[in-house]
Amino acid sequence: QLQLVESGGGLVQPGGSLRLSCVVSGDTFDYYAIGWFRQAPGKEREGVSCISSAAITNYADSVKGRFTISRDNAKNTVYLQMSSLKPEDTAIYYCGARFGCPGSYDYDYKGQGTQVTVSS
Repeated sequence: QLQLVESGGGLVQPGGSLRLSCVVSGDTFDYYAIGWFRQAPGKEREGVSCISSAAITNYADSVKGRFTISRDNAKNTVYLQMSSLKPEDTAIYYCGARFGCPGSYDYDYKGQGTQVTVSS
């Protein structure tokens, strides 16, 4: 059973940056694909990015070129570096884990989420 804990959310102005962290415990981290998805009020849940156990990455079109996902297997941590943030990036961001990156946001294990608000 995996446990995932997100951190790093907050309030940032448009054009700013944030780095989210997801610390994973409870099983062998290296085996899992870890990803991020988000939920904004009144909007559908959206898969943001995922990194496989082999460090292959994918991104939603809405964040390509602005967000970068990475993993540090020694620290059991996945990061999401977010730059050039827009108001439409405002959402609760969740990290998830499964064997292999999902098509969208169908993860077997999920964290509690961290709020990201982009506003002037």
